[in-house]
Amino acid sequence: MWGSSRRVLQEVVTAHVKAFSQTTCKNTVVVERWWQIPLAREGQTPRIHPRRHRIYKLVEDTKLAPKETKMQLILTQTVAKVGGRGDTVTVKKSVGRNKLLAKGFAVYSSPENKQMFAEEVRVLQEGKPEDRIQTRTGLLTVDFLKCSQLKVHQWPSGDYTLTKEIACRQFSGKLGVIVPLHALRLPDEPIKDVGEYWCEVTVNGIDIVRIPVLVLPYEDKSAVAQKRLKELRQEAEDSIAAEASPEMAAHALEASEVSSDSDGMSTASPEPLPAEDKTGPPTENRPKD
Repeated sequence: MWGSSRRVLQEVVTAHVKAFSQTTCKNTVVVERWWQIPLAREGQTPRIHPRRHRIYKLVEDTKLAPKETKMQLILTQTVAKVGGRGDTVTVKKSVGRNKLLAKGFAVYSSPENKQMFAEEVRVLQEGKPEDRIQTRTGLLTVDFLKCSQLKVHQWPSGDYTLTKEIACRQFSGKLGVIVPLHALRLPDEPIKDVGEYWCEVTVNGIDIVRIPVLVLPYEDKSAVAQKRLKELRQEAEDSIAAEASPEMAAHALEASEVSSDSDGMSTASPEPLPAEDKTGPPTENRPKD
């Protein structure tokens, strides 16, 4: 009895192990026929060769393909160093599942979610200015412009006027901020001379930032001009040193004379004092001269 029951249990375990070992991996393989099947007439079945049309070539094997380590999400609120509400971001799967999706900071980038957030962004951009909300990148741009100063060098030509086109190119080249023409406002009076001025930049049609503008004289950046400028500075320094050398020599001479006089006074010997009379006054026992 015990032998038969043990044999039955062993057969059951062996069958399960065998079934588990024969389980195929769930991978996808993309293949295509080596020989294309010719087209058939309308209403007829294509003629398939028994051997030729059963030869395939491998196109892609998902088992060997690199695994995707990132995922695309849509943020539902502003997340530091990631993006703002409605932004489509690509993050690591661990970050997206454990931090963004788990805490409700993001949703999957499905067509329905994309359409919903696109409509929300359109309403915010086309609505009234008082109803709009500044984006995260817009806030960062406003903070950057508040701490910036635009320096513009004049052109070598005599007739120079600072226009919006020139200011926009200077913003892009020196500050790295793209400012459209309609978002820039300059003073009503034309800017032609060297000095300090101002301009206003509107960020996303919501916030207006006033930026100081410093107009500087023309400066040649070529190597020849820099070498000539260095020589002129050296000549100016030499001339200043040459003018100051006689005065320094006179001051040094006066200082040496004063020091020599003080040394002479300190080394002079004092006059000898008169010698004291050591005989003393006459006494009664001592005969008088």
